[in-house]
Amino acid sequence: MDEMKTFRPMRRFKQQLPDEESLCILKDAYRGFLSVIGDGGYPYTIPINFLFEDGRLFFHSAKEGHKLDAIKNCNKACFTVIDNPEREPDDWWYHVRSVICFGRIRIVGDDDEKNRRLRQLGCKYFPEGYDVESDLTRNGPRAEMLEFTIDHFTGKRVREK
Repeated sequence: MDEMKTFRPMRRFKQQLPDEESLCILKDAYRGFLSVIGDGGYPYTIPINFLFEDGRLFFHSAKEGHKLDAIKNCNKACFTVIDNPEREPDDWWYHVRSVICFGRIRIVGDDDEKNRRLRQLGCKYFPEGYDVESDLTRNGPRAEMLEFTIDHFTGKRVREK
């Protein structure tokens, strides 16, 4: 069966965002939720910092744990981000945009690639003036870098009311 046919069209298609807007949300969002198939087939979802570069998502990880065990058992994953809600003037409800990505995740095996992505992630999240290189030298050998290749994504605008 064609893998792409496994993705359902968005039911509330009038709320679907253009792909370009969804990609901007991925680029600008601060944090997201990574979901993998965990122990016993239960979903395992964690809030996580991320990097969106070159059409792929990147996450840092320890070298062992529930997340890596799950990825080694099944490389399919889901990643969700929600941008900052905007409230309509003089109303209580919010407009929220979200993006859901389905794809495959793997451990980056090349050390140069791993360190380059760890450096980019550090530059995104560490405060200005923080010594990213020193941190990478100290902590990089204890870290893994995960690469999420997006097979399918959709963005959605919701008016909470």
